[in-house]
Amino acid sequence: MRVTLERANLLKSLNHVHRVVERRNTIPILSNVLLRADGGSLAMTATDLDLEINEAVPAHVEQGGATTVPAHLLYDIVRKLPDGSEVMLATEPDGATMTVITGRSQFKLQCLPESDFPQLAAGEFSHTFRLDSETLRRLIEATQFAISTEETRYYLNGIYLHTAERDGDIVLRAVATDGHRLARAETKAPDGAESIPGVIVPRKTVGELQKLVDDPDVSVQVELSESKIRLTIGSVVLTSKLIDGTFPDYERVIPTGNDKDMVIDRKVFTEAVDRVSTVSSERGRAVKLALAEGQLTLAVNNPDSGSATEELPAGYESDPLEIGFNARYLLDIASQLSSSDVKFSFADAGSPTLIENPDDKNALYVLMPMRV
Repeated sequence: MRVTLERANLLKSLNHVHRVVERRNTIPILSNVLLRADGGSLAMTATDLDLEINEAVPAHVEQGGATTVPAHLLYDIVRKLPDGSEVMLATEPDGATMTVITGRSQFKLQCLPESDFPQLAAGEFSHTFRLDSETLRRLIEATQFAISTEETRYYLNGIYLHTAERDGDIVLRAVATDGHRLARAETKAPDGAESIPGVIVPRKTVGELQKLVDDPDVSVQVELSESKIRLTIGSVVLTSKLIDGTFPDYERVIPTGNDKDMVIDRKVFTEAVDRVSTVSSERGRAVKLALAEGQLTLAVNNPDSGSATEELPAGYESDPLEIGFNARYLLDIASQLSSSDVKFSFADAGSPTLIENPDDKNALYVLMPMRV
């Protein structure tokens, strides 16, 4: 193999593919990226056996071929090369090493044979639809912070993607929960998505996808089967196994009878919670909300370091109420809302609270209270 390409193009693609590779691997080939030169492009593939990413980059191919080299090492080398340089990648006849040449710099990397590289068999995809990347990014960002990191409840370690009916329309819905908070975002279901199976997209795949959907003008092709998802974003193809489990019936925890509504300026509320939580304990992070007519008082009491209170004007006209929340969870949710105001719907101090934009029904959040 002998191929020459722009350093900027190579770096951009390596930046996408090397992130999939785990830094510690018991299987040596999984530390490598597969390089295949053919026609007028260099294709790169990386996998961790659950997630595979493939991207092709334009290149001048003098001699076709394929090999695998350490992904993070190649990325670090290319990252440190001068801007605007051209990079030549050339394998030795015996295939044991690959030389990276640019200007006066030359690196020799150990190779492993292409035949050892595992392929993630995609199989047949039963459903295909397209989404613009801005919509997909919004669905991900509105929900991914609530994905559980608790490995024992593995079925919560991802975003539940499915369709549902709302006001006579079919919507594509993304849901995530860790048992303490629940995030739900939705958009009008695109053509072809109306009858998709409910699938759980793993946390790592969601994280990689979030980094790839940064161009608002790109359309994303989504292909689904019972066990895999494949997303094509421009020249990048991301294929992932789905979580084999049953997502809980989240509709049961979304409260419908909360009748104590509070509307408050989102920015003012967020900054005040951030201020008073400065003295909260790292373990508890509890902040108390005391509601009275037209007013909200935030209070934190930490026996080890001190206390803090702050009063805010609020649109509240129900009976007085005191309720506690994890301050970090409040800030996480508030940061996802786009409107100038935020609406809280309470029942009592021990019941889940509903949080949403007053004028946007495409996203809602449920937060469990804490004892304070």
